[in-house]
Amino acid sequence: MIRIGITGHRGLTPGLDTAIADMITAHLAPYGCDLVGLSCLADGADTVFAEAVLAAGAPLEAIVPAAGYREALPKEHHPAYDRLLARAVRVHRLPHQVSTSDAHMAAGRHLVDHCDLLVAVWDGEPARGPGGTADVVAYARSLSRPVRVLWPQGARR
Repeated sequence: MIRIGITGHRGLTPGLDTAIADMITAHLAPYGCDLVGLSCLADGADTVFAEAVLAAGAPLEAIVPAAGYREALPKEHHPAYDRLLARAVRVHRLPHQVSTSDAHMAAGRHLVDHCDLLVAVWDGEPARGPGGTADVVAYARSLSRPVRVLWPQGARR
């Protein structure tokens, strides 16, 4: 069974989130339910990935970067986060209290350290802040972890 982690952009526009969902579903299809998905369940790519993992009938593991993580997510995302967290077969809770960029990078490292393949929903641009998608991809590549970048051609965030 392959363990696949997700890192990716948040705040995807409605058209972009549909394209990303299609790309993620197509990427996961060959594995069927013979995979374990790892996600921090943030709004955007993390949630799209988690939904695709569950739709495939595969187990989902959640990584919670900090005790205050849920509260730092957009309020409108809380119902989706709570639903996905409740469906996770395992929850990795990191020891941070506050949801900071350091906590997010620690979660990214934890995710990479526990997966066989990293899927990155990434436009190829530098991270907007420490611990962003580009930093997680760089960490995975520093470990020679396979990274599959998914981004619709010509799309902008």
